[in-house]
Amino acid sequence: MGRSSSRWMELAWLWEEDLPGESSFPRSKIMPQNKLKIALVGQPNSGKSTLFNALVGLKAIASNFPGTTVEILRGRAFISGKPAEIVDLPGIYSLFAEDPAERVARDFLLTERPDLIINVIDASVLSRSLSLTLELAELGIPMVVVLNMADEAEHKGIRIDREKLSEILGVPVVLTVASRGVGLRELLSALPKAAVPKSPVYSPPVEKAISALLLPGKDSQEGPSFPPRFSAILRLAEGKDLPEGLKEELHCKGEEEPAWILAEERAALAHRIFREVARVERAKVGFREHLDDLLMHPIFGYPFLLLALFLLFFLTFKVGGALEGLLLPALEELSTWIREILGAGVLPEVLGGALDGLFAGIGIAIPYLLPFYLLLALLEDVGYLPRLGFLLDGLMHRLGLHGKSVIPLVLGYGCSVPAVLATRILEDERDRLLTAGLAVLIPCAARTVVVFGLVGRFIGPAAAFALYLGNILVVALLAYFLSRIFPAAGPGLILEIPPYRVPALRTTLGKTWLRLREFVKVAWPLLIVSSAILSLAQAVGAERYLNLLALPFTFPLGLPVQAGVPLVFAVLRKELA
Repeated sequence: MGRSSSRWMELAWLWEEDLPGESSFPRSKIMPQNKLKIALVGQPNSGKSTLFNALVGLKAIASNFPGTTVEILRGRAFISGKPAEIVDLPGIYSLFAEDPAERVARDFLLTERPDLIINVIDASVLSRSLSLTLELAELGIPMVVVLNMADEAEHKGIRIDREKLSEILGVPVVLTVASRGVGLRELLSALPKAAVPKSPVYSPPVEKAISALLLPGKDSQEGPSFPPRFSAILRLAEGKDLPEGLKEELHCKGEEEPAWILAEERAALAHRIFREVARVERAKVGFREHLDDLLMHPIFGYPFLLLALFLLFFLTFKVGGALEGLLLPALEELSTWIREILGAGVLPEVLGGALDGLFAGIGIAIPYLLPFYLLLALLEDVGYLPRLGFLLDGLMHRLGLHGKSVIPLVLGYGCSVPAVLATRILEDERDRLLTAGLAVLIPCAARTVVVFGLVGRFIGPAAAFALYLGNILVVALLAYFLSRIFPAAGPGLILEIPPYRVPALRTTLGKTWLRLREFVKVAWPLLIVSSAILSLAQAVGAERYLNLLALPFTFPLGLPVQAGVPLVFAVLRKELA
């Protein structure tokens, strides 16, 4: 099942007929009468979004760093001729944490109660990932476990006995490499076999505490739809209104809370399961490990960083300039020919203005956006952005920011919206607010079009690059002063460094298209409409009055009188100016 174009057909085919040796979903257990709801749940950077895209078509941006999915994404499929909804939840480490994204995922699982959970696990960090699996097992929802990134586990020398793991958990276990489509057919075949997992068994003191909270008269405040055992564990984790003496029975020391005891028990149980099902051989030290010694070196890492940024902007300028040189002359000739056909008058002028906006998107914007988004996607998928955060952590702390702030700021060169959303990877609210405020000052890809397409063309690439360096300096100074106004002892850097990966062509191109589509759907129509409005203002003589109204703003800045109208359009989108 290597080709992505066949995935939808294969999904439908597998469910239109019974699988060999198996019946279709037992309706009495998990098949609703109207629509099946399947939730993808896993830790950050486990490959959930890649699997989601493989199952329902390209709908989510999947990147090689934690925290990519920041909202609930829904896709539709047809199973046995009936509609099914597949839901990609934000990556979570625990159902009991207080992170906003983790609360969103937990609330979805507990309120919407999906019919089936696909627990996506990074097979290369199985021991750590099983803690979440044990939490999900308490929900009483049928589940299938997907050991994704099986190739990375093999590279690390980890051999997993999936049949043994399936026996311990009581659910089907499938090995996949979602980025290449490996194992997807097996996953689809395993879905009808989904079963309610076995409930984990903890130490006697913990089990006794859970049983005490299950006694009559101890109903959970969350409601009867919750499994009683999960409600008891949730209440125990929150540590509120516990029976007298319960903490002492759990052997809590000092200020130690029951939630810590539960987390330790779960981690210990996950590690025991890992030892039973996995065999770890000596991992080979290869090119990727030696590459990290250079890219994250406190001295030699910076030349590689400057080289990466230089190549990003240099290739964007060169490729964009070449595409613009091919497209723009032909579009200008076509525009002149159409204007001659339209003739003179107010309406032809307005139509001609709209045509200019249309051709500006084709001839100027897209030639620069396309290579920029493609190169940014390659940096993400290779796994360089988290390493960039590690390298710049010391510098960022001197500016009053966290090392992980680098990731949202770099994403801001693509678009401010995902950059602001990416601040969820920061633990401290103060860091999130400062980083989000600075991210909107980064010139996004649409403004990159202006810098390279206009400044680079009429003044030169050196001036365009100088503008970017100046912007970085302004953002750094602003970060320094804001951190002095809002001081805080930020947490140290704890950042998961994902393995290097060869970018999957379909994933990289798909991500490029998803970002380019936002320009096509939002900015391009505004460009066309604003060009038409500007032509109308010129045709009726209103442009002069608009410029005079803006004179109190343009004159002190030393701008020409004609800058008034562009500044008005900048209120809508800055690149329109």
